[in-house]
Amino acid sequence: MVLPIFLYGQPVLRKEAEEIPRDYPGLKQLVGNMYETMYNADGVGLAAPQVGFPLRLFVIDADTVGDEFPECKGFKRTMINPDIYWRSEDPVSIEEGCLSFPGLHEKISRASTVKIKYYDEYFAEHDEEIEGFAARIVQHEYEHLEGHVFIDNISGIRKQLNKGKLNDIIKGTARCSYRTKAVGK
Repeated sequence: MVLPIFLYGQPVLRKEAEEIPRDYPGLKQLVGNMYETMYNADGVGLAAPQVGFPLRLFVIDADTVGDEFPECKGFKRTMINPDIYWRSEDPVSIEEGCLSFPGLHEKISRASTVKIKYYDEYFAEHDEEIEGFAARIVQHEYEHLEGHVFIDNISGIRKQLNKGKLNDIIKGTARCSYRTKAVGK
């Protein structure tokens, strides 16, 4: 089922997400719905808070950008209760967007490599070192679980320059091709 993507201004996007117990009811259904929602919106990653669930869960399928970023070829993950425990000290600045911010793109500086521990959808534990654009996607989605959004990483001046777009997103008048849930709707 395609879920609505919560837009900037929704309180759930600013809430620190809660850990998911092994016996969380409907987890497989939620994961499946998140993948379907992400694909429907042409995204490469989606965090549970973006669909209204304040849970430590995100899904990624970066294969569509694999031609441009080879490290993303076949990079598909479900990450439950993730913990980024190390970040490299060589930041790279690249333009990003976010499904919760339709039409807004900004250059964001992120570590080029991360180490992360997480559980997959079967609660098998993983510990991975992830590099390049795949690491960028992981960090972007991870921030959603911490109650942060990508515009928290831009300067006050850039936020001012985007004020009109941000107001349109909050009001639900920003154009996008997927199902959304704006503040008050």
